[in-house]
Amino acid sequence: NFSTVMLRFYRMLCKSNCLAYFCKMDSLTQIVLGAACGEAILGKKIGNKALLFGAIGGTIPDLDVFIGRLLYNNEIQAMAFHRGFMHSILFALIGCFFFGWITYKLYNTGNRKDSTTLRNWILLFFWAIFTHPILDCFTPYGTQLFAPFSDYRVAFNNISVVDPLYTLPFLICIIILMFFKRNKPKRQIWLKAGIYISSAYMILTIFNKFYMDAVFKKSFEKAGISYTRFTAQPTILNNILWYAVAETENDYHYAFYSLFDKSAISEKIIKIKKKHDIIDMNDANLQTLAWFSNGYFKINKKEKIGTYKYIDLRYPPLNPDDANTSVFNFTLFNESDEWDILPFNGNPPNGEDFSIFIERIKGI
Repeated sequence: NFSTVMLRFYRMLCKSNCLAYFCKMDSLTQIVLGAACGEAILGKKIGNKALLFGAIGGTIPDLDVFIGRLLYNNEIQAMAFHRGFMHSILFALIGCFFFGWITYKLYNTGNRKDSTTLRNWILLFFWAIFTHPILDCFTPYGTQLFAPFSDYRVAFNNISVVDPLYTLPFLICIIILMFFKRNKPKRQIWLKAGIYISSAYMILTIFNKFYMDAVFKKSFEKAGISYTRFTAQPTILNNILWYAVAETENDYHYAFYSLFDKSAISEKIIKIKKKHDIIDMNDANLQTLAWFSNGYFKINKKEKIGTYKYIDLRYPPLNPDDANTSVFNFTLFNESDEWDILPFNGNPPNGEDFSIFIERIKGI
C-alpha cells in the first residue's frame, strides 16, 4: 500500500551513503526540469536528444557532492561545499559557455554539421544549469546562489526536498512529448503543460507557506513562547503536514500542523534543551556545522566516550513526538584534533514511527 511504499523510500534515503542527496530537491526532479529546458531550446532542431542534453545540464550542479569529497577529507567541509559555488549564478554563467562550447564541437560533426549553433548550446546549458539552483532555493536546505561573493543560503522553505506532486505530473508530460516527432505542435503543448502544472503547484506551496507561517506564529504566541525567531517547512514527500521550530535563549520549541487539523493552531508544542555548551563550538569545523544548520541544532552525548549526537532541527523528526527520530542527525567526533561527522548510520526509521507520521498528516 501507499504507506509501505513511502516507508521503503524513506529507508532508502536514510541508508544513502550520500546524505546530501536527501537534502536537495531529488535528482529526478532536476533531470526533468533540465530536460524541459533542453526541449524548449533545441527540441525543434534535434528532437529527443535535446531532452538528454538538458537532463545532463540539469544534473551538473549536483556533481559538487562528489567533487566535495575529492577536495575535502573532512565530511563537514564536504557537506558545506554542496550547494555552494556550483549552485551559484556565476557558475551558471561560466558553465554554460564551457559546456556549451564543448558540446557544440562534439555534436556538430559529420551529418550533424551546421544543424545547431553555438548560441543554441550555450542557451541550453545556461537554462538547464541556472534553473537547478533556482528550484533548490524553494527547499529548506538552502542554496548559496551568490557564491563566491556571499555564503548566504537562499531558502524559501515552501516545498519539501522530495515532493511527488511537483515531480510526477511534470515527468509524465515530458515522457508523453517524447512520442511525438520534433516538429509536431503537440510536443510543445505537452512541454507547456508540464511547465504550467509544476509552476502552478509551486505557486500553491508559496501561498501555503505564508498561511503556515501565520498558523505557527499564532501557535507559539498563544502558548506564551517568547521566541527570537522561528522557521517552518513542509515535511518530507508532501505539502500538507508542516513543521516549525522556534528558538528561545536556552531552548527550542517545535510543533506540527496539518492542513487537515481541526484546530486553527498547533496545540501540541514540544520543548527541548539546546545543550550547545556540551562542547566548545568555537572550533572552525563546528562553526561550519552550526552555519549549515542555520543555528538550529541540538547536541547529546553518546555512549562511546568522545562522541556526540548532532541533530539538525531544521528538519522534522519522523515521529512528531520524538526529536531523536530525525533522519538529519550525525555522529560528531574528534580525531587528530579535528572535529568531523559520520552521517546517519543508526537504525533506519521503523514502521511504527512511519505510521505515526502518516496518521499525523491526516490531521487531529
